[in-house]
Amino acid sequence: MLSLGGHSATKAQILRTLGFNLTATPESAIHQGFQHLVHAVNIPNKELDLRMGSALFVKKGLQLQASFLDRAKRLYGSKVFSMDFSEAFTAQRINRYVEKETKGKVMNLIQDLDPLTVMVLVNHILFKAKWMKPFNPADTHKSFPFLVDEQTTVHVPMMQQMGTFAFGVDSKLNCSVLQMDFRGDAMAFFVLPGEGKMRQLEEKLSARMLRKWSHSLQKRQIEVFIPKFSISASYDLETILPKMGIRDAFSKNADFSGITKTGFLQVSKATHKAVLDIGEEGTKAVAATATKLIVRSKDTPSSSAITLNRPFLMFVVQEDRNAVLFMGKIENPTKA
Repeated sequence: MLSLGGHSATKAQILRTLGFNLTATPESAIHQGFQHLVHAVNIPNKELDLRMGSALFVKKGLQLQASFLDRAKRLYGSKVFSMDFSEAFTAQRINRYVEKETKGKVMNLIQDLDPLTVMVLVNHILFKAKWMKPFNPADTHKSFPFLVDEQTTVHVPMMQQMGTFAFGVDSKLNCSVLQMDFRGDAMAFFVLPGEGKMRQLEEKLSARMLRKWSHSLQKRQIEVFIPKFSISASYDLETILPKMGIRDAFSKNADFSGITKTGFLQVSKATHKAVLDIGEEGTKAVAATATKLIVRSKDTPSSSAITLNRPFLMFVVQEDRNAVLFMGKIENPTKA
């Protein structure tokens, strides 16, 4: 959405860092793709609670380019709100909006607002689903050892069930992959690397790898042990994105003249917060991202069991659109 108002290198860096090749894919096709995804994600589903939305909080009096406003609304379904950023409780108002949209899961997304802030872009997604084959709470081990690292072991509630699930071992990447389906058209992938192989796995991760797994896993009778956990993570993207290639947007070289004609804009802060709950019935996962602009003057699992008792990766994927909704690394399930 931010790239809609970017020009020259600012726009190119954003799209290139997100993995788009502008010589192979026209910019209009990129935005139309996201328009389709946003629409598809928000189609009501009785089995699955999945909602995504965006909002623009704009400083009163800031004259936005009509084309930017129109495309933000049309392509991304953005709601637009006029705000007085000089008021002390403006951040609270934005946080209350995000809290309401994520059913109270994402709280305090924005900690403070720079006095020069003229616009805040917020994106939020809510995912709540039930397992196709729920776990029986009576089978959950109340205290099961989880090896955080060689020196640290914590005890976690460990869910357990025997059933037929898609499972496989990727010998090249030295990892085990378990697929568990949700009601509706979503699934979770749990990826357990061999001991000491997490970094190797992370370096090889790709969308292609995930597609390969989804097509190569075989359904088999298997006993699964998955920790019950609730985690929350926040990231300051203004320190992460420039290292990935989005540099100009955060500097005085920023060109966001497609957003407003008056004044020069640059991104001062970009925040992402995700919350994920995994339990016997299913999962609740929520994430929100806010972008602010300022004016500048141990054991290898056998084929019959997989035990997630050390750090693992998890992906939540919407099946029909092959879209990764959430991905994360669970290093310590006891850390909220």
